[in-house]
Amino acid sequence: MAARSPQRFEGRTVVVTGAGSGIGLATTERLLSEGARVVAADVSTSRLDELAAGHAGEPLVSVVADLSSQPDVDRVVAAGGGSVDALANVAGIMDGFVPPAEVTDEHWFHVFAVNLDSMMRLTRAVLPGMIAAGRGAIVNVASEASLRGSAAGVAYTASKHAVVGLTRSTAFFYAPKGVRANAVAPGGVMTNIDASFNSDWGRERVMPYLTTDLTPVASPGQLAAAIAWLLSDESSEVNGALLPVDGGWSTI
Repeated sequence: MAARSPQRFEGRTVVVTGAGSGIGLATTERLLSEGARVVAADVSTSRLDELAAGHAGEPLVSVVADLSSQPDVDRVVAAGGGSVDALANVAGIMDGFVPPAEVTDEHWFHVFAVNLDSMMRLTRAVLPGMIAAGRGAIVNVASEASLRGSAAGVAYTASKHAVVGLTRSTAFFYAPKGVRANAVAPGGVMTNIDASFNSDWGRERVMPYLTTDLTPVASPGQLAAAIAWLLSDESSEVNGALLPVDGGWSTI
């Protein structure tokens, strides 16, 4: 990945979801440092207030939003001022490592609403502008769980596999229009996402596959570097890709 470049995103507006913490926060700060105007979306008012306070005077627009709600999605896109050049779909939740025999409808639908439906709605909302401009870049955060069945519970795993499908379908349909879509697949990352076990059987089955000295936990900044590269013109020939950023976990 390229080093930081203050002009890499100059004149471009980028929407970042989950911008109040973890990968989304690191991505927002990386993009700001490289000249982007960032529309930062998050469910937490306090986190966005803290973000804004730390970047006073910079081209940052904060939007408190529940991205499983279409009206909130519309507000986020409207904050782009009619022009969204790039989108980083970062927001997501874990699922308590619940296996199929124990998952409830409510739990399943909630995980999909946050992890997949919000990405679809935002992608759908920004595409017309990107198509009209003849260019655009979308990066979706998938997961190691999009590569295997042993990294999370069933709802999270299925939702992240679906994120890959959304990414590749978007890339296929809109490549002729100048729009690219790619995904990153993080392994372990130092974030505040709730990764507790809500199932004894889930813990027993999954835990051995989460413990290895070969896969160090990444920093949010390392993921932000990969996301920024995929959003930039430097990756102009990369489309429909799933990039593991997992310290080699996917090779085990």
